[in-house]
Amino acid sequence: EKTGKVLGEFCRCYKEQYGVALFNSVRYEIEGNGGPQAQLLHRKLPLEDHVIYSGNIFQYIEENKKWRNRFCVVPHNYGLVLYENKLAYERELPPRVLVNSAGYKILTSVDQYVELVNNSLPGVTPKSGQSPIVKCPTDFPLILWHPYARHYYFCVMTGKEQEKWRAVFQDCVRHCNNGISEDSKVEAPAFTDAVRMYRQSKEQYGTWDMLCGNETQVLSNLVMEELLPELRSTIGPRLKGKAPERQRTWIQISDAVYRMVYEQTNAQYDAAMARCEQERPQLESTIRTDMDQIITSKEHLASKIRAFVLPKAEVCVRNHVQPYISSILEALMTPTSQGFAEVREVFFKEVTDMNMNVVNEGGLEKLVEYMEKLSHLAFHPVKMQSCYEKMDQLKLEGLQQRFDVSSTSVFKQRAQIHMRQQMDDAVYTFETLLHQELGKLQGKDDLCKSIQRILERVLKKFDYDSSTVRKKFFREALLQITIPFLLKKLAPTCKGELAKFQELIFEDFASFILVENTYEEVVLQSVMKDIMQAVKEAAVQRKHNLYRDSMVMHNSDPNLHLLGEGIPIDWGEEYPGQPEPEPGTDRRRRAKQVVSVIQDDEGALPYEMGTEALGQQEQGPGAPPSSPDGVKEIREALAQESLGDADAPSESSVQHAAPASPKPRADVPPEAEVPHVTPASPAPAAESPSAAAGTACHQRGDRETGEGTTGTTESGEGVQTEF
Repeated sequence: EKTGKVLGEFCRCYKEQYGVALFNSVRYEIEGNGGPQAQLLHRKLPLEDHVIYSGNIFQYIEENKKWRNRFCVVPHNYGLVLYENKLAYERELPPRVLVNSAGYKILTSVDQYVELVNNSLPGVTPKSGQSPIVKCPTDFPLILWHPYARHYYFCVMTGKEQEKWRAVFQDCVRHCNNGISEDSKVEAPAFTDAVRMYRQSKEQYGTWDMLCGNETQVLSNLVMEELLPELRSTIGPRLKGKAPERQRTWIQISDAVYRMVYEQTNAQYDAAMARCEQERPQLESTIRTDMDQIITSKEHLASKIRAFVLPKAEVCVRNHVQPYISSILEALMTPTSQGFAEVREVFFKEVTDMNMNVVNEGGLEKLVEYMEKLSHLAFHPVKMQSCYEKMDQLKLEGLQQRFDVSSTSVFKQRAQIHMRQQMDDAVYTFETLLHQELGKLQGKDDLCKSIQRILERVLKKFDYDSSTVRKKFFREALLQITIPFLLKKLAPTCKGELAKFQELIFEDFASFILVENTYEEVVLQSVMKDIMQAVKEAAVQRKHNLYRDSMVMHNSDPNLHLLGEGIPIDWGEEYPGQPEPEPGTDRRRRAKQVVSVIQDDEGALPYEMGTEALGQQEQGPGAPPSSPDGVKEIREALAQESLGDADAPSESSVQHAAPASPKPRADVPPEAEVPHVTPASPAPAAESPSAAAGTACHQRGDRETGEGTTGTTESGEGVQTEF
């Protein structure tokens, strides 16, 4: 009932905002865009047929309270796909779990997790000496925490592995949080404006941390934000058992409710979308026919609202906003510009190292090998981590409370997404220009000089585009911080008077002009001048390598954007350096992998041995197998098995690359259990590239690949995977 009520109100908001967004889209299409043109090329499908990463990790299974070895695959859509083991993945058996990580936080400490769990159910705190809600068999946990959905518990054997897995998981969260497509010029702005208007109608202003995921996930979060406090007050006092058990039960209840809300939300939102799409042709026809009259009517309404609101808004801006704009801007500029500078440095270093290696090791064949790796640099979570980490310095401190900013995570993730995009644009532009030059080059010296010359050209383009992107980000962030604050300040004196302006809108145009939206535009205009001036002054002073607005970079490559529209470059296909595989060796198409392996240079305990030890613990006559209290015994067994494995002879070396992964739907809930079904028929074969230079090849025998064996264990835990 509560879900239906919230969704009913939201759908009314959405229908209103849909007409406004459609009008703005058509007007933008007619009037065009006068902004600066990007110098770098933009890749349309950067990760098509690629896997980000695959590797082994321990997962805690809540149903039987055991730690099990799982094979985790991160496909191009950044879902987390967990298989029983690597053999199950290679045989295309269904995965155990699909996780959409939107809205999750990555925790690397059980204490952090326990604190969040204690806060989620006030009044229920484990007493001293009681077992915590979860115990980890190693000192390196990785916990995925969500305020409403199921939690996931993982662990690894070393600190280095933990850092690298954390980078992979954070990349997944960052990508999945950005689930509303920016390519949609009508549905996306209509949706985000409807969410904002709905929350403002409930007196909730400012940024919202749970505006993450696709539309259905965001709406589910919106419902849960109102529903969860009522559930907590109703169900919380009735929970029985010790504190950890009550906390587990509460997490399960919250997850079950979230799933129910998700299903209902998905159905109602799809129905609302279908109704709007059905009306769209008629609305668009009216807009194109009466565009001038609609604009005139809107400007007349705006002038009346401006006369009423602007004097009050200007006083509020002068007293409460203007003195702090420069402080907010400086707080934003420092970490953001450092992050973009690190992107530039990483790109420069990777290309320079490639150039040196090509000269020292051999010409075109080595170039192809390195270009295949470089082409997906932006999507390498470990190599990009040094860029993303710069945004961790972002702190608004006292400004955060003053402007009701609940968290800086919204701005951090937005800047990090811009960094990744700029890196990929730079890489794509570089490989496009280099590809064009290859036919004209003679010898390694020419190749070396050409790479250096193209690198310098791309860096100039990067600096220009980086300045444009950052200035736009600063303006948008300042508006996101100040506009909700102003609306909240002005609400007591202005909001109640807005109804009288409704009569100024012609009935025929009521779908495209809203009093509330026009009022917000007037408030925005009251502060926009100060924001533009602050960013302009920062550029004039050359702070953080920002270019002036008057600086226009003339395109030295007029045909470059035409090259970018061509067929994507496949270095391995065009310049094959390896012999074709025999037809019978592998009949499945294998997806190329961005991160080939996460490897600890100091060595890690073998996962095969660790898993067998865990299996023995599960079946042993000692402590109950379902109890998580046998952590000490598990860790001791892991250490003993690893020592025993140290003297074992190595098996035959076999190169391996990850096959194409299943593609979890973007609209699945944050976690979905997948039943075992008969796998689909294998796809055609295509050999993947060789492992990176300097990385130790994984050693596997016939038993691991499944060849020459008569069967496998039920759990398949004896199958080792590369890590």
